[in-house]
Amino acid sequence: MPESRSLDTARVAKFKKELSAPAVDLDALRELSWSGVPPNLRPTVWRLLLGYAPPNADRRETVLARKRQEYREWVPQYYDIPNEDRSDDEIHTLRQISVDCPRTVPDVPFFQQTLMQTAIERVLYIWAIRHPASGYVQGINDLLTPFLTVFLSEVFEGDIDTWVVSKLSEDTLLQVEADSYWCLSKLLDGIQDHYTFAQPGIQRLVFRLKELVRRIDEPVSRHMEEHHLEFLQFAFRWFNCLLIREIPFSIVGRLWDTYLSEGDGFAEFLVYLCASFLLTWSEQLQQMDFQEMVLFLQHVPTKRWSEKELDMVLSRAFMWRVMFNRSPRHLNSS
Repeated sequence: MPESRSLDTARVAKFKKELSAPAVDLDALRELSWSGVPPNLRPTVWRLLLGYAPPNADRRETVLARKRQEYREWVPQYYDIPNEDRSDDEIHTLRQISVDCPRTVPDVPFFQQTLMQTAIERVLYIWAIRHPASGYVQGINDLLTPFLTVFLSEVFEGDIDTWVVSKLSEDTLLQVEADSYWCLSKLLDGIQDHYTFAQPGIQRLVFRLKELVRRIDEPVSRHMEEHHLEFLQFAFRWFNCLLIREIPFSIVGRLWDTYLSEGDGFAEFLVYLCASFLLTWSEQLQQMDFQEMVLFLQHVPTKRWSEKELDMVLSRAFMWRVMFNRSPRHLNSS
């Protein structure tokens, strides 16, 4: 039996049928992708789900070529310039990004390759300059990595540990960067207030998570409250990095299949997902004191997780959302 539904032959055939249509039915593609996208189709599917590639097949290549060219032109315009030509704010932004680059997915050696570090810095800096309302915020560097990995999978074969970026032509790398830039932009457009000053969107989600956990699992909620554990102490990072730092990087692509399938409901689903993730360890948490809970939740034991464990967390989140949407008050504690 395959580890993931995304590899099921019948599902692969359904994906290919959807993708070969003259105009892709995005609702059908979202429904199909929610349970996982076959890795070899992921680049094409993600471009479509995010609205970067148009559903109409006859327009797709023209649009992508234009967008990639636009990014290529921004590299000399914004990035390849001396610091004298940058404002103080721009120099500060570039410094902050260059400090964060080596911290990006540190347990995956691939991201530490010099050219990969440059690519990450270039995309993030151009994104920050072109999005002055929020600018660069720590954590956005993590959100870029699934896109880079998925689009590089079109040009590299085998495991990520065997990829060598210096073997790519400059043109190929810039194309991967361009696709990653545009997809990151599309993702962040939908959750913009997560990364503006004081990050109000994340503060709001943390509050909603606390309320949801209280409704679903009153004993663990009460235990955390009695020990004065604030949800902000662990959940801020979960929302800020969309759980990338909490699970093995090898299954992040599968998680993002669901994220990108959610469309406008993404932020709402994220609350249910984080509740499901937290309550995986409900029993253990109730045996811990404050210090133990803080350490545990900052280093959750997911190192050995596969897509199977992730699928269980996703399914539970989906089930809770359906239940709440049918009867928003049904889990209220009396």
